Amino acid sequence: MNVKSIEKNANVATIVVEIDKDLMESGVQKAYLKQRKNIMIPGFRKGKAPRRMIEAMYGAHVFFDDGLEEIFPQVYDVAIIQQDVKAVGRPSLTDMDIHEDGSVTITLTIEVYPEVTLGQYKGLEVVKNAVSVSDEQVEAELNRMAQNVASIENVERAAEMGDTANIDFEGFLNGEPFDGGKGDNFDLKLGSGQFVPGFEEQIVGMNAGEEKDIDITFPENYHEGLAGKAVVFHVKLNKLTVTVVPALDDELAKDVSEFDTLEELKADIRAKALENAQKQADSAFEQACMDKVLENTSVELPGAMIETELDSQMERFAYQLEMSGYSMEQYAQMMGGDISTMRKAFRPAAEKQAKTNVILTKIVEVENLTASAEEIDAEYAELAAKHELELEKIKTMIPEAEIKDSLETRKAVKLIVDSAVAVEPKAE
Repeated sequence: MNVKSIEKNANVATIVVEIDKDLMESGVQKAYLKQRKNIMIPGFRKGKAPRRMIEAMYGAHVFFDDGLEEIFPQVYDVAIIQQDVKAVGRPSLTDMDIHEDGSVTITLTIEVYPEVTLGQYKGLEVVKNAVSVSDEQVEAELNRMAQNVASIENVERAAEMGDTANIDFEGFLNGEPFDGGKGDNFDLKLGSGQFVPGFEEQIVGMNAGEEKDIDITFPENYHEGLAGKAVVFHVKLNKLTVTVVPALDDELAKDVSEFDTLEELKADIRAKALENAQKQADSAFEQACMDKVLENTSVELPGAMIETELDSQMERFAYQLEMSGYSMEQYAQMMGGDISTMRKAFRPAAEKQAKTNVILTKIVEVENLTASAEEIDAEYAELAAKHELELEKIKTMIPEAEIKDSLETRKAVKLIVDSAVAVEPKAE
């Protein structure tokens, strides 16, 4: 086998390969042996027809395409790997010239790893917001905690806004019950706006055990059949309850935390909120840094690279859906589309991630960033602990090259972020 020429144009390489007759014959013979069981020739039992008879009937080169597929691994090794062509995806056969002596000349085209022209990626000026936690945020978290331990108590008095009324009800239009107008033991928070305007207000003042007819006119924009209609609801108040929220004091702190005083709890809430806000700010800063690097870099991505990243993102999302009990098809239908619609929606993110990947790989190369054996071992150990698996099991699941690439990529991101200059946002 001989590579006659290689031409590169943008992200596509065109490779002309000459395959000698012996290698081509070996592939053709393998293709014949695989396919003959499905071929019937008059005068022969199915699967017993000689190759020469099949070629005489269907053409001398009937097995050449499949024969080329049989020897493709060898062709790929010589034409792609040994020529140091950084291929992306699978080659396409664009031409095949079969010579009289049985040798074959083929032309392959394949997308190749893109050229990356780096712009500025160190010393970038990037906006970073300062983080703070207000007293109102702390108070809101305290109220949430208090709501979580609130108790429900029955009350014996007239209903008030804010109470929860347990009611039986049935609606009548022109004296006849209508569909969807009946409910039993329904808990209605008065003032919540769950029911049509005017309904909850007329519950106010009722006592447990009391029954009452409520006159309601449905809004004009209500669903067909009842829009604008005057109806009567017969309502019985079964019981009345209130939510008792504990006071924000030391006793609450003891109930909801390991602290003895409200001030200690407030300090802990503030500290955790600040930590969380700082993580979010750091993440946003990192993303802003990467966005600037992408803006400053020139690279034209091959389509196969985007498709590969798109496939990966779709697979990860499908796995997440599966963990929640849904399939990709079900989710697509709920969103009013199909799988192709979802691929279109995912494509911009996939393209951005693919571009980010090649840029970071280039920075790793330029900066000579490497992951040591100790760092790789530590990463394996961390993953094993995280997923509660044996170390050797993790090593069989994730190739070392993948761990190495991940560590080096993270070093490139760290270099970009650590060298960036944080600036305050412009005043509005």
